[in-house]
Amino acid sequence: MQTIILAAGKGSRLGRETPKAVLEIAKDTTILDFQLRNLSTISSVEELVVVVGFRSELISQKYPDLSFVYNDRYDRTNTAASLLLALEKTNGDDILWLNGDVVFDGDILRLIQKNPGHNLVFVKRGSCGAEEVKYSVDRDGAILNISKTVCNALGEAVGINFIKKQDLPTFIACLTECTPADFFEKAVELAIERGVRFFPVDIGDDFCTEIDFEEDLNTVKEHFSEQST
Repeated sequence: MQTIILAAGKGSRLGRETPKAVLEIAKDTTILDFQLRNLSTISSVEELVVVVGFRSELISQKYPDLSFVYNDRYDRTNTAASLLLALEKTNGDDILWLNGDVVFDGDILRLIQKNPGHNLVFVKRGSCGAEEVKYSVDRDGAILNISKTVCNALGEAVGINFIKKQDLPTFIACLTECTPADFFEKAVELAIERGVRFFPVDIGDDFCTEIDFEEDLNTVKEHFSEQST
């Protein structure tokens, strides 16, 4: 399995002058530090690629041992373009990919082993806001729709996903059809239309927060502060 972290965006809604990946969420711990620590339990650093763009040097200089793919159109493209760039550099293994601003309990990753043979979208069931990526399922429990505009949604996608290598060619073809503004979820929907099946995996009570706004960052900092006391 190879892992891709999407960390190219500017994070305009948060309004910082540094990439979100290098924001501190606890003492001497950045978002990327925490992600790497959790990911090390299931894969090696040699199997990991980080897509960078906005002020990429702040990430590459801090983590010189990582492999990077540079999205030079980070200010004009979205996550579908960044993911496609990274997949073009992989060797055809199963792929775990996640957004570079999601902070999650490491136990969540064990759900991959508990759901063998399936493409997975990690989700949190329950009500969610307008800005969240939402999902619905078909009669077999597979993902039917996944976007910010899903009606009668069962919950939200948390930004962690897994795809088996046999479905990668179809998924890559779908990514190439996306517009520059598309999130990678658009390619997931296109792949579903072509017979690729993704199943939702509920993270339950495990902690997982995507940092889009200042209040999200505060929530994460409070979580780690409570854990340290």
